[in-house]
Amino acid sequence: MTALYLLASTFALVFALGLQSQLVNNGHYLGAFVNSACIGACNLVLFKLAPDASGVEIAAYLAGGPFGIVASMAVYRHGRARRSQPRTAP
Repeated sequence: MTALYLLASTFALVFALGLQSQLVNNGHYLGAFVNSACIGACNLVLFKLAPDASGVEIAAYLAGGPFGIVASMAVYRHGRARRSQPRTAP
């Protein structure tokens, strides 16, 4: 179960870090401010779980990052594309 938590928290941390980069680079102050709390929470989880990680848990930790950054990029671009579409009246 710890491996799953490490995978999820690493995914969430790297997702939030990637999103933070996009938010900062595009001048979204409020989004960057709020997202920083998510980064801090994910770090706390990792600091609790990672020090005693076994081999499988280390693999889960390492797997979360690549999936997190790609997901972050896709979600940001998808959200940006949706915001730029003109709204049509029903």
